[in-house]
Amino acid sequence: MRLPQLQIGPFVAPVPIIQGGMSVRLSTSSLAAAVADAGGIGTIGGSGIPVEELAADIRRAKEMTKGIIAVNIMFAVRNFAELVTASIEAGVDMIATGAGFSRDVFKVGRDAGVPIISIVSSPQFARLAEKSGADAIVVESVEAGGHLGTMERLRDLFPEVRKVVSKVPLIAAGGITEGREIAEMIFKYGADGVQMATRFVLTEECDVADSYKQAYLNAKAEDIVLMDSPVGLPGRAIRNRLIERLEAGETIRDRCPWVCLKKCSRSFCINDRLERARLGEVDEGLVFTGENVWRCEDTPPVADLMERLVREAEATPVAEEAASSG
Repeated sequence: MRLPQLQIGPFVAPVPIIQGGMSVRLSTSSLAAAVADAGGIGTIGGSGIPVEELAADIRRAKEMTKGIIAVNIMFAVRNFAELVTASIEAGVDMIATGAGFSRDVFKVGRDAGVPIISIVSSPQFARLAEKSGADAIVVESVEAGGHLGTMERLRDLFPEVRKVVSKVPLIAAGGITEGREIAEMIFKYGADGVQMATRFVLTEECDVADSYKQAYLNAKAEDIVLMDSPVGLPGRAIRNRLIERLEAGETIRDRCPWVCLKKCSRSFCINDRLERARLGEVDEGLVFTGENVWRCEDTPPVADLMERLVREAEATPVAEEAASSG
């Protein structure tokens, strides 16, 4: 059975895959535009970078593709409202937001004609998001990379959220790396689409150092750990020298030039450590990743990956069963 299209507001993605917006500078215009060109929704990571830089990257992406470009902006950042306004003015198609909850953003999006996607990790927040005016909801589980809002696994959490969300598209996220999982979440669990982030780091168009991608390729299941983030949430990352220092109880005090978060323990500068990893310093930088990165074995062009994921999904038994049942 063919995968369904994904409609969010007036926008229709031929392929029901949202590429997750990864900060800091992991998902930029080059990656987002390639995903959009391949029929999915490409997302720029909009947190942890200057407002002017984000606006310029959105404009660049819009020039590169006729597909759908979104931006992901964490509510936890201090300049959340400025980033939202700048994204709209730059011509972004839709805005995804999580790591906190803003009621005001829904009116801003509605007035501008820009759909708002809420990223949630509980039925309670999903219900609130739909009631508040979200145009779509992403259910993100513990298998996801980066900051986590729940310890529940996707196949336990998603059905509970599905019970309370009925009016807007519901997208499954957390640990999805293969076409068979896309088919499972859509045809078995009733998702309208999926969000994938980690898998898209391992593509030619992702703007990270080769050593960053190699850290993903080298990772084994036992290398993926949870760490205490200065944000106040657990974060999923690849164990390296930095993680080992933190696990040993070492006090790390970075100079913090950003002061980017509304709440931060300042135990170390997460923005700086994410950027250091992106640029290739994978031992002392912070390498966020999803739980199932160890399944990923190659670094194809985005177009090839998207074609493969669709082909795999539509050839699975669960897709064939869905087709035979009508």
